Amino acid sequence: MTLSTQPAIGLQLNEEQETLRRAVRDLCSRFPNSYWRELDAQEGYPDDFVKTLTDAGYLAALIPEEFGGAGLGITEAGIILEEINRSGGNAAACHAQMYIMGTVLRHGSAEQKRRYLPEIASGALRLQAFAVTEPTAGSDTTKIRTMAVRQGDRYVINGQKVWTSRVQHSDLLLLLARTSAQAEEGDKTFGLSTILVDLRQAAPGMIEVRPIHTMMNHETNEVFFHDLEVPVENLIGEEGRGFRYILDGMNAERILIAAECIGDGRFFIERAVQYSSERVVFGSPIGKYQGVQFPIARAYAAIAAADLVRLQAAVLFDAGQKCGAEANLAKLLSSEASWQAANASMDAHGGYGFAKDYDIERKFRETRLYLTAPVANNLILAYLGQHVLGMPRSY
Repeated sequence: MTLSTQPAIGLQLNEEQETLRRAVRDLCSRFPNSYWRELDAQEGYPDDFVKTLTDAGYLAALIPEEFGGAGLGITEAGIILEEINRSGGNAAACHAQMYIMGTVLRHGSAEQKRRYLPEIASGALRLQAFAVTEPTAGSDTTKIRTMAVRQGDRYVINGQKVWTSRVQHSDLLLLLARTSAQAEEGDKTFGLSTILVDLRQAAPGMIEVRPIHTMMNHETNEVFFHDLEVPVENLIGEEGRGFRYILDGMNAERILIAAECIGDGRFFIERAVQYSSERVVFGSPIGKYQGVQFPIARAYAAIAAADLVRLQAAVLFDAGQKCGAEANLAKLLSSEASWQAANASMDAHGGYGFAKDYDIERKFRETRLYLTAPVANNLILAYLGQHVLGMPRSY
């Protein structure tokens, strides 16, 4: 019995969700591993794939129907991203189009929603970039230095961001900047604001983008702002409260990243099962040997368990209930499970795991990212220790 015909373990998807899964799987089949392999070699961006996803409405999954989106939940959005990675693709090229708009949806004005969301839903506008992290601040977001100084009806922005992904393939950028100095006492998060930057309207020289070449094909950059002028009307929500708006979207991001990790894990396991069942050494398929079989089976168990937490987090999120612990657990467990599956698959393939034509080494590099980003797993452990277990604050 192959993996694809085994009975599902844990929470069952409804008929509509299974139909969605099959439809996304069918779409992804039009972009075989050779497509992703060639892009990886060229450090290219999957324009054709992203356009196809957009035209099918999948990147507008979380946008309400009144604004032209599909009006689906985080559960369905996770199914879409999981299937992309399970097929051998890389959803990191486009996943931000799903959840960055949540800041506009939850905290934007009625005019901002009317102006931006329908065009984001149709694909006429790409909101793929999110500029938060800075070289001197790292994960300590309250220490960012990029300043947005109000001058009349405009903000003038100066500063530097790093790890700003997909900015070269985006029309809009969601920026977290300081609009007032950090308080020495009291709420140290106050003074940070979220501003929507229309990259198309920036005058030459106001935005400088420097690509960062990484171990995987992940379009990310340093971005420098030089007296960039942005209309005050592009402020999202209340000035000085942007840190809370950013936190508000982190549960969604972590649940969706967990879904991608589950997809990666299933890719690795399916490939390992197939290869080890067909590869004959010493007169038998290598999958017969427990030294090969057991690590794959254990990785499968880890993926199945992490998937339960991911789906539970998604159910809570869609119901509007608190899910901070579940979302963080989902990201932690799913990223570790996918890495476990990656290593089991690499070991099962032996030397061929390092051969580019087998796609294991490519996905191996891609899934390693999620132990570190978009939040390091040690920070998740610190969150669980403090907010769930009630232990002393460690950072």
